[in-house]
Amino acid sequence: MKIDLTDATFIIPIRIESEDRLRNVITAVAFLLNNFNTNIIIKEVDKTSVFKERALPQLISFFGDVKVKHIFEESDQPLFHRQRVLNEMIVEADTEIVVNYDCDVILPLESYVTAYMGIKEKVFDVVYPYGDGMYQRQVNAEDKIVSAFLDSNDYSVLDAVSNEHTSDFGWAQFFRRSVYIEGGMENENFRAYAPEDKERYFRFTTLGYKVGRINNVVYHLEHARGENSWFSNPHMESNLQEWEMICGMDKKELMDYYSNQEYLEKYASI
Repeated sequence: MKIDLTDATFIIPIRIESEDRLRNVITAVAFLLNNFNTNIIIKEVDKTSVFKERALPQLISFFGDVKVKHIFEESDQPLFHRQRVLNEMIVEADTEIVVNYDCDVILPLESYVTAYMGIKEKVFDVVYPYGDGMYQRQVNAEDKIVSAFLDSNDYSVLDAVSNEHTSDFGWAQFFRRSVYIEGGMENENFRAYAPEDKERYFRFTTLGYKVGRINNVVYHLEHARGENSWFSNPHMESNLQEWEMICGMDKKELMDYYSNQEYLEKYASI
């Protein structure tokens, strides 16, 4: 029986730039579909829709009816503006909870449930469903590995090909949607690879929201890294300047700063 997460929407921004990223997208989406009654929005920005051409046919072969809302935006821009794409999906979602979800992430089943219930029961406004420290499992996956995992839900299959590494603020966050919006959504001044994960945590804790953490592992399916997922991002200098400015702000300064962001004007109606 699938686990009921019907009051949540997983928002997954994608650009499929490599074969391992394609495998990861299929794996992460298949895992969610296989285990949860929930809502999934995928927004893909690229020259052509790799998801529609290559990922969706495989998912249909697994599930038949694939209950995923896929939005495609055609663009020849080399850099992926992940923060803008996330904000557009926050607007698109209509559930109490939204999950900012990386397409390379798998969590233990209990972590999804604990994070979800923490918000439903009003214990938290934001939940980081993994620990801060040596909680990351870097999974060196192959097709046969992810197939064996999806067939069994046996996490020891992933553990056998994983390295322990540090974790902190990325990968996935469960948000009360109203708090996500009230707190300024994603900062679109960050472009491509950026320290937005640190900024997001700093902002929502400094603003006084109830931010929780689950001391459990997170599985990250490794992948090739280009400008959109590494320090080679040409916007890195301006991104770091944005973070350095923000991390010195107090609550009032943060509230003033985010109340005057031009990009938020696009979402004023929500």
